[in-house]
Amino acid sequence: MKRLIVAFAILLALLACLLAQDGPTSVGSDTVARPRKPAADTSAPATPAPSSTPATPAPAPAPAATSTDLPKIPSKLAPKPKDDGGAASATFSADTSLVTVDVAVVDNKNNFVPALPRNDFRILEDNVPQTIREFSMGQAPMTVALVIEFSKRFQWYGGGDWYLTLQTAYAFLNTMKRDDYVAVIRYDLRSEIVQDFTNDPMKLQQALHSFTFPDFSEANLFDVLTDTADRMSKIQGRKAILILTSGIDTFSKITYDQARRKLQDSGVPIYSVGLLTMLNPGAGEGITMVQADNEMKTFTRETGGQAYFPRWPAEIRDVFGEIQGAMRNQYTLAYSPSNQEKDGKFRKITVQLIDPDTNQPIVMKDQKGKPIKYSIVAKQGYTAPRAVE
Repeated sequence: MKRLIVAFAILLALLACLLAQDGPTSVGSDTVARPRKPAADTSAPATPAPSSTPATPAPAPAPAATSTDLPKIPSKLAPKPKDDGGAASATFSADTSLVTVDVAVVDNKNNFVPALPRNDFRILEDNVPQTIREFSMGQAPMTVALVIEFSKRFQWYGGGDWYLTLQTAYAFLNTMKRDDYVAVIRYDLRSEIVQDFTNDPMKLQQALHSFTFPDFSEANLFDVLTDTADRMSKIQGRKAILILTSGIDTFSKITYDQARRKLQDSGVPIYSVGLLTMLNPGAGEGITMVQADNEMKTFTRETGGQAYFPRWPAEIRDVFGEIQGAMRNQYTLAYSPSNQEKDGKFRKITVQLIDPDTNQPIVMKDQKGKPIKYSIVAKQGYTAPRAVE
């Protein structure tokens, strides 16, 4: 009888060990661009994303799936039929090519300049004028990845910097509209998708509530930016990355030059809000911060976005107002490039405003008739496909 009891106890212990191996389910999600591996039992997602075809439910992850096994673009992020927006990237088919570029024109106060006619725009590719085939202007729903630096370097739980970071993130979410889809990603040494794309405000609020204790002091800026841009590269419609960051990279696997090229190729506009001046006034004067600011200016300018460096929390509202205007109010231009070579080379794009009567740059004036400066914000180029693609 004792042997039977001992054998039964051993069997229960083995069964408990097997159950423990499954472990708890991760809070994070890998579905920003790599959907979960289909499992035997699937359930429909709480919030469907826009799609031009019948939406496919997002299945739960299979126990043995790895990120390398997963396809890159989830079907639930397919475009809406009514969406006339487009990323500043190139779209190619077998016999024809069409390059679509989103363009924002802003005045010296960063206000969007509306009602510019088609004939005022000129596009150059590698300094060669191109014929504009399509032209439109208007607003469209946004798909935005909110990326937040959250590390022990600055954001200690309960401290002023922790509070200011979360208040800045909340302020941005309050500017989003009902049809917009937002994902929340945080990073330090590692990045975590806290909330996949959703238009449910409660889910986004809950995602920010999870920002409690950061794990590491490192900040892998280049890695998280390129990974997020790669995940979003084939999402159609208006899309962007908004990153709240110090701009400092400490431990990324890739270099600045590698990150720069990957971001150029992704076609995803990046908007950055520098946190360090608000978190640590006076810190922006060092060589490290000057370099970090210049890198963020380069990333945003070359992808068709903008960089902002508010000095005081009171400026955040105006900053997000400008970002919303830049993301939503855009002219969409499309042209078929005169250079049809499929050589895989980078093609530089230049957008100009030219008076068709004088063939000279347009001069804008204020209500008093005084000339004012304006800026043209657009992606600075794309990589042509190769013949084998």
